Amino acid sequence: MMRLFFLPLCLVLIFTTSKAQTSDNSLEKYPIFPNCEPVDIATLKDCFNTTVKDLLFSNLELPSIVDEENYNGEASVFFEVNSEGVFKVLYVDAFYKELKEEITRVFGEFPKITPATYNGRPTYAQYTMSFRIPLGSEPVTNNSEISSVPKAKEIIGNEELTEYDAIEKLPYTNEEYTSSLNIPLSHHNYSLFDPYVNQVGANNHTAQKPFIYSEVNKYYNFESENKAISKERTSWLGRKWWNEHMVTLKGKDYWFTLDPGVDLQAGKDTDADISTYNNTRLIYTQGGIGKQVNFFATIYESQGRFADYFNRYAESIKPDGGNPAIIPGRGIAKRFKKDSYDYPVATGYVSFTPSQYFNIQLGHGKNFIGDGYRSLFLSDNASPYPFFKLNTTIWKLKYTNTWMSLRDVRSEVTEDGSFRTKFMANHYLSYNVTKRLNIGLFESVIWENDNDRGFDFNYINPVIFYRAIEFSTGSRGGNALIGLSAKYKVNNRVNAYSQLIIDEFSTSDIFGGNGSYKNKIGYQIGAKYYDAFGLKNLYLQAEYNRVRPYTYSHNTVVLNYGHANQSMAHTLGANFSEFITIARYQRGRIFSSAKLIFAKRGFEFNTSEDSFFYGGNIYGTEDNRVADEGNELAQGNTTDFFHGEFQIGYVINPASNLKIYGNLIYRDFSPLVNTETVFSNQTTWFNLGIRTDLFNWYYDF
Repeated sequence: MMRLFFLPLCLVLIFTTSKAQTSDNSLEKYPIFPNCEPVDIATLKDCFNTTVKDLLFSNLELPSIVDEENYNGEASVFFEVNSEGVFKVLYVDAFYKELKEEITRVFGEFPKITPATYNGRPTYAQYTMSFRIPLGSEPVTNNSEISSVPKAKEIIGNEELTEYDAIEKLPYTNEEYTSSLNIPLSHHNYSLFDPYVNQVGANNHTAQKPFIYSEVNKYYNFESENKAISKERTSWLGRKWWNEHMVTLKGKDYWFTLDPGVDLQAGKDTDADISTYNNTRLIYTQGGIGKQVNFFATIYESQGRFADYFNRYAESIKPDGGNPAIIPGRGIAKRFKKDSYDYPVATGYVSFTPSQYFNIQLGHGKNFIGDGYRSLFLSDNASPYPFFKLNTTIWKLKYTNTWMSLRDVRSEVTEDGSFRTKFMANHYLSYNVTKRLNIGLFESVIWENDNDRGFDFNYINPVIFYRAIEFSTGSRGGNALIGLSAKYKVNNRVNAYSQLIIDEFSTSDIFGGNGSYKNKIGYQIGAKYYDAFGLKNLYLQAEYNRVRPYTYSHNTVVLNYGHANQSMAHTLGANFSEFITIARYQRGRIFSSAKLIFAKRGFEFNTSEDSFFYGGNIYGTEDNRVADEGNELAQGNTTDFFHGEFQIGYVINPASNLKIYGNLIYRDFSPLVNTETVFSNQTTWFNLGIRTDLFNWYYDF
């Protein structure tokens, strides 16, 4: 049964303001009821609102169920007065179906009125109103009003709008070089500006990578350097192939670029008689919105077959679930044909710079901490991962906080078909003590979701000591590492750098000299020589790395310093010593590099006779260690390792980092004992390729 409720007993209007591209002022006149025709135009809006309200209140019959259930709530109606002056309900939001039908009925009985006008022509107008249904009597306020809803302008004759034509298209002027975008991690690209950012007296910080363009552009002018090697081309195809991004767009407060790319390789492993190839197609975009927000995204679709040692290693770190391999540094691969791999990869991030002091990044990719070719803290060796990073730069300090989500993909830790999640948080404080000396303090912790712990918000604090938190959560609740770095600029052409990593902070074991398995330390020393021997653009580097057994591993096996069966620090893991020499040279668009690596490594035997953990594989459990004391460097299956690599290439397009190159690798691997997985082999690998150089390939393991 329907019952009439009078105005003082039932309804109170509540009106909300809607954001709009066009305001009420965009209408020359509100719709006009006959009783509103005599009023002044300034009060026409109030007259319209009052009349709609009165008509609704005087004709609305609330369904009996509203009273029976003592309903106390709100209803709202979205309605239109079309260009002919007819009321039309577009949507009703109410608790009861009966109430919706009654509101629609009342509006349908509203009289036809004079429609709204825009630019003197009749047009439709849309409005929204909300009203409350109280239990008792409540007077209606006199200052209530109906809010207008943004609407599109009606198409009138052949008249065209000017919005599209008004959009500015400005010439692209290499905005990326002054943006907060990351410079893609590439050893070749970074070597070009490394001498400039390492000048004596520069108050910058070179360990936290990737660098941001705006930081480096103060010392190395990307635009002028690229112009110096640009080719004079007037055709669209010539400019895009040799000098420019493929697609560019710039407006008043935004810009972006779009480039297709490739990583095509064809080669031969002569010793294993394997024809190698890589077929990567990619597309990447980057851009900026306003002056504070930048973005970057890349999609790779890849198939490949590599040298025998590379394939064997990729398959040795395969994940649970049936996929045959993990391509080092890239990701999980499925089988392609009979002897190749298919491995898609996607990376990207958003960079936000709210002030000169802060840069915030959220993305999926890689990071690097250190001044060397390798890093004992954090390297770009493993597959991409989700991360959140905060860079704070002030005075002579730069403080970098990074939070990461990692995966353990081994069969023994997989649960219900899902890979095990673990988390890493680290921070690195860089301090320019003098114009020549820089020191850095590093701390990192890894933990897993034990006891439904999830992401431990104890580690969200960017200025807390992780070691103390690890201690409070239990010795097996996390794995904390600390580190110290230093760099000294002898002059503008020579600098020296170092790192020290401590995985188990036990002074008695570190300095006891008894070879304790808890003596888990590693160190790096290196030097760089720019414009060596007076030859411009000749870059020389020498580096020594030494990491003791059991470093980066843990007695809780999931808490190792790894991701997707790869080390998050040094490529060789632990239990090794390594000496590296690198030479790089570029003249114009021609570049070349040579690299020699001599290493002594200790592997596990992994046989029925000897299944002990000797400390080389960071995924081994310390509970299966070979001894508490007497542990020596490269213990276990001691292996002599040599890697020689020579490359020569040509930069096709410096804007898109497109390069063509030839590569030769010679590798000698000589273990003490040949086992099923570790055995003597030599590799000679020739390779020709063309690639968009956005990341580092590591073949030297």
